[in-house]
Amino acid sequence: MATSRNGNSHDHHGHGKPGLPALVVGAIGVVFGDIGTSPLYTLKEAFSPHFGLTGNHDTVLGILSLVFWALMIVVTVKYVTIIMRADNEGEGGIMALMTLAQRTLAKGGRSAYVVGILGIFGASLFFGDSVITPAISVLGAVEGLEVAAPGLHRFIVPITVVILIAVFVAQRFGTEKVGKVFGPITSLWFLALAAIGIHNIVDAPEVLKALNPLWGARFFLQHGSHSVLILGVVVLAVTGGEALYADMGHFGARPIRYAWYIMVLPCLMLNYLGQGAFVLKHPDAVVNPFFEAVPSWALYPMIVLATMAAVIASQAVITGAYSVARQAMQLGYIPRMQIKHTSRETIGQIYVPYINWVLMIAVLVVVLMFRSSTALATAYGISVSATMLIDTLLLALVARALWPKWRTIVLPLCVVFFIVDAGFVFANGAKFLDGAWFPVLLGLLVFTLLRTWRRGRELLHEEVRKEGIQLDSFLPGLMLAPPARVPGTAVFLTADPGVVPHALLHNLKHNKVLHERNVFLTVETLTVPIAPANKRLKIEPIGDDFYRVLIRYGFIESPDVPLALMRSCDAGGIYFDPMDTTYFASRETVVASRHRGMPIWRDKLFAFMHRNAAPATGFFRIPGNRLVELGAQVEI
Repeated sequence: MATSRNGNSHDHHGHGKPGLPALVVGAIGVVFGDIGTSPLYTLKEAFSPHFGLTGNHDTVLGILSLVFWALMIVVTVKYVTIIMRADNEGEGGIMALMTLAQRTLAKGGRSAYVVGILGIFGASLFFGDSVITPAISVLGAVEGLEVAAPGLHRFIVPITVVILIAVFVAQRFGTEKVGKVFGPITSLWFLALAAIGIHNIVDAPEVLKALNPLWGARFFLQHGSHSVLILGVVVLAVTGGEALYADMGHFGARPIRYAWYIMVLPCLMLNYLGQGAFVLKHPDAVVNPFFEAVPSWALYPMIVLATMAAVIASQAVITGAYSVARQAMQLGYIPRMQIKHTSRETIGQIYVPYINWVLMIAVLVVVLMFRSSTALATAYGISVSATMLIDTLLLALVARALWPKWRTIVLPLCVVFFIVDAGFVFANGAKFLDGAWFPVLLGLLVFTLLRTWRRGRELLHEEVRKEGIQLDSFLPGLMLAPPARVPGTAVFLTADPGVVPHALLHNLKHNKVLHERNVFLTVETLTVPIAPANKRLKIEPIGDDFYRVLIRYGFIESPDVPLALMRSCDAGGIYFDPMDTTYFASRETVVASRHRGMPIWRDKLFAFMHRNAAPATGFFRIPGNRLVELGAQVEI
């Protein structure tokens, strides 16, 4: 079923050194934090006054049955067992799935365009999820203080804000260091969930009947069409499914699968069943069944542990946001930003400062707006369920084209996934005016930015190409009366290898000289995570010591142009002396125009983004003391 070398993907991404047990513990710490804190608020929200449900026998078993089968169908079967096999050479997430799906369609066709729009919209919604998850997880944990001491209610929001600021400040230390600390804590959290669950199940073993799907069906029959809305709460139990897929590049598929099957799923279900058992014995405990089910002697330690687990839950979506941002950056959907690698062994472990601080501000705004996990629960779910629905559609495309042996099994399952996901989307959409508008608005905002940047870049390249001179006709004319040649190598960065770079024309116009050796360099991003060694570098001599050089990178790699050029000699290419090489680049100033490809407001938005984007030279790690930048004004 795998579309790439699944068994080898760990070594391919540098996952081989830490060892499987360490990776499993690290994955428990980073990947499963989001879904691991869902017991804090899922059952509590199911019995909120909004739904008008009481903690009677049939209702409790019905909701627990829906939670169990949602975990089995959506997370266990769909994400852990199937979608994680749709890895783009070890890398996961909706952007990786989108590029796989597009590879199955005609390039430039309408279907590929629609798939691209779906993938980008799903990624935009994932950023919305990345904002709400830290807020609801930490609020849900800190609200345990109300159970222990109701007078502490006014301190909940300030404590939450302080904790969240600390989480985002700690990101610069990297996923690996964070995972080493968080892994054992989260393992303890899951064991505590299981222990509390077993403690309460022993008192009411009747709750185990909820594993029978008939109780879920009976719930729908008893409560009529209104019961579909409860899916808006059930989806809270499966939030984190997309995050664990997006984080696959950080740890590899196998450690995540082992952690889910062996520890995470059993512990989660034991706790949900334990909460249900406690409610069967104490129907008034529906106000906060998670903390009510904890023995009184363990309440304060559990609040501390829950808060730590909530911090870790935030980590899962934050690291997922870094992965999606880097993929979007390399595929040309967002401006270039600084990326810091935080591990020598694992290429997938990164830190993106700009994304980190923007997320932090957005999360703090959400906490101060909604102020409680119950208020946030109405906003939560719509972005998660819509992203999961898009994942199902993309999975069907990948299975149909790339898994011929397994598509007879996977495609019917995709129909089941679609029905479940559509139910989640509908149920959460019903909460639109109560707060679900917020993540939708946030997703649309991010989507507009991504599409504007992508379209703006296309228009910019079209204008540069339109005004450019063809290299093949320019060079012979230039060499009929060549200017003076000066020692050294000049590297001209160009997006179009067939057009004379503006920087060369400016150099000739103002300095009236040519270097001894001139290189027209193009950097290309492939739709695979890591460029194959045999496709990394291409050197083409075009006469009179002029060369075309193409350097290719995968969409999870960080380009290093000077290093690639230095290694070109090893590949049988030309030798680049770093101290004798000067890089020339054009830096366009974009001017918005009313009569071009986008509405004027999008032109102005793109111009603003282009002005504030990190320069390509910095992104390609070109040293500033070897760089000459020449400006040009372009109307779009």
